[in-house]
Amino acid sequence: MRKSRVSSRPRISARLSFSSIVVYIVLLITCSFVVFIFSPKKIVDAEKYQLASDSEASGKLTDVQPRSAPFSYGFHPCTNPSSRYKVPTESDHYITVRSNGGLNQMRTGISDMVAISRIMNATLVIPELDKRSFWKDSSTFSDVFDEQHFIATLEGDVRIVKELPKELESAPRARKHFTSLSSAGYYEEMTHLWKDYKVIHVPKSDSRLANNNLPLDIQRLRCRALYYALRFSPPIESLGKKLVERLKSHGRYIALHLRYEKDMLSFTGCTYGLTEAEAAELTVMREKTNHWKMKKINSTEQRIGGNCPLTPKEVGIYLRALGYPRSIWIYIAAGEIFGGDIHLSELRSYFPNLVFKETLAKPEELETFSNHASQSAALDYIVCLESDVFIPSYSGNMARAVEGHRRFLGHQKTITPDRKGLVEIFDMMKRGELQEGSSLSLLISQMHKDRQGAPRKRLGSLPGVKGRGRLRTEESFYENPYPECICSSKYHAEIT
Repeated sequence: MRKSRVSSRPRISARLSFSSIVVYIVLLITCSFVVFIFSPKKIVDAEKYQLASDSEASGKLTDVQPRSAPFSYGFHPCTNPSSRYKVPTESDHYITVRSNGGLNQMRTGISDMVAISRIMNATLVIPELDKRSFWKDSSTFSDVFDEQHFIATLEGDVRIVKELPKELESAPRARKHFTSLSSAGYYEEMTHLWKDYKVIHVPKSDSRLANNNLPLDIQRLRCRALYYALRFSPPIESLGKKLVERLKSHGRYIALHLRYEKDMLSFTGCTYGLTEAEAAELTVMREKTNHWKMKKINSTEQRIGGNCPLTPKEVGIYLRALGYPRSIWIYIAAGEIFGGDIHLSELRSYFPNLVFKETLAKPEELETFSNHASQSAALDYIVCLESDVFIPSYSGNMARAVEGHRRFLGHQKTITPDRKGLVEIFDMMKRGELQEGSSLSLLISQMHKDRQGAPRKRLGSLPGVKGRGRLRTEESFYENPYPECICSSKYHAEIT
């Protein structure tokens, strides 16, 4: 499990005395740290900026920022090809793909396959969406995405067709599990397969390309594919827009990706705050799911290490400490919350205006999307993307994808909880060493001052990790597409 490396939290020992806490808080107050909720004030330290020219950018900018972004920091999307980018040559080679995973795993995987098709000079056949994942969704590509828009948007990059030519339907195919996180050079070598095959079938699309050290034009193509070409289907876009409008009619709103679902708790082995019966139910589910089986999980160690989703009650404490008023509307992007209202009521006691898509939309509006997890998740994605503040209670494909997209659109406010640091605070509260109020607010606000989606370079691999394993510890390209796909509005800037 990937370890968090973006943390500015103060180190808090579990053995701190009450007097030590008081001294610590006084020091923080002395520093005059003030948190302005929903303020466009820049939170990043000016020392993080270093101006530099961007010799790779093309002279003509056609990227359009989709909407006004109060937290843009002067940056905007830039995905234009460089002057060296050439129109692809004609090719009679084809790549077919089965995209695996949930919605956002498939979205990023498809974007990777667009770039790979470009590198290998192949025609991409519209990918088949995963129908065998945990959710067993039967949705086709056109059910989830605007297929014609996808093809037309990438016309100058990659040829895309809806199906193989008739003469190749029965032709032998090279079934190739491409090595994950591979370089452009790897795929250039893979073109040797064209000597014997007209068609390559790729059974898995997720994480097929490296995060870093790829040509600028390939990185920007990945952004064009994900942020422009992979538009959701018209029915999804239409209802998503309605849900956003209904929320905004109440003022600003928070989108909370609350990962307190049965499958997530079972997978992570996190049972804190649950009854013995609930914990046993999660264990049974994990043991019955073959690809979730792993060594015995110590729930306490998972939680202390920051590897567990925040509980609904912890989320309530956290948001109140950040200064959000009781009246704020909160959209919960999630499946069924484990334990239902029993656990959700703990969050509702802090913020009564909790809504799901099921409570915002009319039953007939959701009828089309019922039993289609990918289409339902797409609605959540739209509402999260358009929110005034996005807060994920746990990391994952959805959280990373939304954060990256919000960065791309102008560094919209995204607050990433420091789960490990928060656990220390919550445990102090449980022992009676700290109470809700101004002191708690100051601690949590200080802990998260640099975790709000401000511009920064993508993080590299964790220190000490050797070999290819280091590639898996890098921050995902789609979680933070800076610097390749984000430029300054007034000048080209590099953030160190």
